[in-house]
Amino acid sequence: MVLPDVLLVAALSIFLFLALCGALVLVVISLRKPTDIPLIVAGVLVVLCLIVVTVSAFNVPLLVGLAIALLGTALAVLGGNPITRRVLDIASHGRVEEGDNGGILLRAPSSPGIAGDDDAVREVMRGGTTIGYLERLAVTLGIIAGFPEAIAVVVALKGIGRFSELAAAEARERFIIGTLASLVWACIVAGLVRLAIW
Repeated sequence: MVLPDVLLVAALSIFLFLALCGALVLVVISLRKPTDIPLIVAGVLVVLCLIVVTVSAFNVPLLVGLAIALLGTALAVLGGNPITRRVLDIASHGRVEEGDNGGILLRAPSSPGIAGDDDAVREVMRGGTTIGYLERLAVTLGIIAGFPEAIAVVVALKGIGRFSELAAAEARERFIIGTLASLVWACIVAGLVRLAIW
């Protein structure tokens, strides 16, 4: 019965490789403007892979595992951007404007009876895109390496770094929703890779 086991591992490896490649292509297509259909299909592919890896009693061979780890890391890091942006857009109903530096534009509160000043706009939480890529990379590598405590370290560092910018309700909401969406995506993909290769 060695031959059926080898065929099953080969089929599992090919399926995981192709599904992760397909999901990566779909999220790269959505990097510029996140749209629902490619992101939903990418999410379905990741969940399907997670189910297959969970049900399967086999681990992929070493070289295939390395390829899956690289694909999974790229998918977790790159895919979190359009997914997080789409979740934030849904949560804010498209009412929060993004600034030129990756932050959000906040208008100073105006007093009743006084006309609002258009110049009182400031950008907070700049660099969110870059921070998101780095947080997903750290969390993904931590989970794959068997150090899930990296999630707590990343959240603590991010919270300390953003503490002074979280005075406005819009900034707090964006911080919490964006961080959760980003980390959930990274954790799911990293968990998939971890189950497939260990």
